[in-house]
Amino acid sequence: MKKTLLALTILAAGTASAQSALTVYGIVDVGLVRESGAAAGASTKVTSGIGSGSRLGFKGEEDLGGGLSALVLLENGFQADTGAMGQGGLLFGRQAYVGLRGGFGSVTLGRQYTPQYLVVAGVDPFGSGLAGDTKNLMPASGNSASRMDNAIKYVSPVLGGVTAELAYGAGEVAGANAAGSQYGAALGYAAGPLLVRLGYHNRNNDTATLKNTDNAKNTVLAATYDFGVLKAHAAYGSNKGLNSSPLRNASNPFAYAVAPTASTDSRDLMLGLTVPVGAQTWIASWIRKDDRTAANQDADQLALGYRYALSKRTDLYTAYSRIHNKNGAGYTVGAAIEGGSGNRALDVGMRHAF
Repeated sequence: MKKTLLALTILAAGTASAQSALTVYGIVDVGLVRESGAAAGASTKVTSGIGSGSRLGFKGEEDLGGGLSALVLLENGFQADTGAMGQGGLLFGRQAYVGLRGGFGSVTLGRQYTPQYLVVAGVDPFGSGLAGDTKNLMPASGNSASRMDNAIKYVSPVLGGVTAELAYGAGEVAGANAAGSQYGAALGYAAGPLLVRLGYHNRNNDTATLKNTDNAKNTVLAATYDFGVLKAHAAYGSNKGLNSSPLRNASNPFAYAVAPTASTDSRDLMLGLTVPVGAQTWIASWIRKDDRTAANQDADQLALGYRYALSKRTDLYTAYSRIHNKNGAGYTVGAAIEGGSGNRALDVGMRHAF
């Protein structure tokens, strides 16, 4: 009898293991960056998170039966050059959520990326990193650099090539439900070599003591088309309201007599391409920031990059970008997780995913 019970226990444990899965994954990205153009002079540094933010993540899925699964994801960001925590010291500052997935799609709750940001990042030739990062001129929506806290997100299944995302983040301000809240959505279509996506985000800037109805509103239409020998990338965005297009470096790094102001009404245009040649990938993009406020602080960014895949998980990269600021604009060349200190930057580094 004891042998039978032991066999049943082992069998049950094996069945549970087969129905559940936990994946440990991560990226370590470190390189050399030369930033120039700032009033304080050029700087050279060894830094982390140039092409992609260095991270350690845990992804779990449990089969609940009937086509329903439980999901969990915890992702920590860190600085591989120093070992320090990223995202202001948050333990799981990159993402942290739990949810359910089934034939209806998925519903997740926690700290997550905004749909609008994912639209831009998905068509950025530089993958929202390196010196050519779209975030240098095109805003990352949300209350925490492309992420929204206290969020509920729904992602639909793919139906005829069409997908949809809806997200809401609670402001959690006592006595004012709308204050600090945000919501976003995205709609996508993929067919063969064509991908088209539309994204929107609305962030309420109110607090309990400061009432402000001038919400930050970001809308972007983006697309890629893969010709085989090269892939074309394009995006057009509209940004209106307070915090709709914040500066990545707001410390007046060019030491202007009048500090630059973040635009509250702007349009963005990005054109780019990637050219794969075996293990090599050549990258280029041009971004135009059209500031439509009275300050008229426009900017243009031109970026070139190169990646060499040593394997499916390891690559070497280099990139160079320059921003031409106009009428006292203060945009800087950063990378995946840094805002940059000047209007020019050169990156050389290595990235390994596991």
